[in-house]
Amino acid sequence: MRAFVGFFTTQRIYEGVEKLKQDTKEIVHGKWVEPQNLHITYQFLGDISRDKAIDVIKNLQMLAERLKPFSVQYKALGVFPDRRRPRILWIGVGRGANMLKRVSAEITRANKRVGINPEGKPFYPHVTVCRLKFVEHRPFRGILDRYKNFVFGEERVDRIALISSSLSSVGPAYTVVEEFYLREKDNGSS
Repeated sequence: MRAFVGFFTTQRIYEGVEKLKQDTKEIVHGKWVEPQNLHITYQFLGDISRDKAIDVIKNLQMLAERLKPFSVQYKALGVFPDRRRPRILWIGVGRGANMLKRVSAEITRANKRVGINPEGKPFYPHVTVCRLKFVEHRPFRGILDRYKNFVFGEERVDRIALISSSLSSVGPAYTVVEEFYLREKDNGSS
């Protein structure tokens, strides 16, 4: 199974994405991510066996019991790998980015203990919104500058999931294998 650990964003972010699509329709050419597929990946796992998936599920369950829900603010636009060769257009995270990094590090450590090695790239909290084929470079740089402080929305992150990904000619199809809600209260420990 090809899989990753992450969570799907809420529909609130998509209103900002729709505005962005309208603002860039003559500038950006590529495949926009479907609203239901917008997500943050804590750790990409690649192809894993059923046994490894069970190990990951156990790790996520233990982590969810220790973690509290938190808020994130989706803010600004960026590209991978860089502005000269943009291939992925993404929305970044302002407030809450450090918590996302902490959760990602905990997931990666737990999964490494069961034999799943980290990908090698540092975790950078973002939501991919478009896989770019071609951009009009000068106006595109203007769009990136115009949206550098734009807030696409805020949400409460209250779950963590193992998600499988199947690739097809129309794009990826994601399925939640197992999802855990982050604990709501302290259970008396502090």
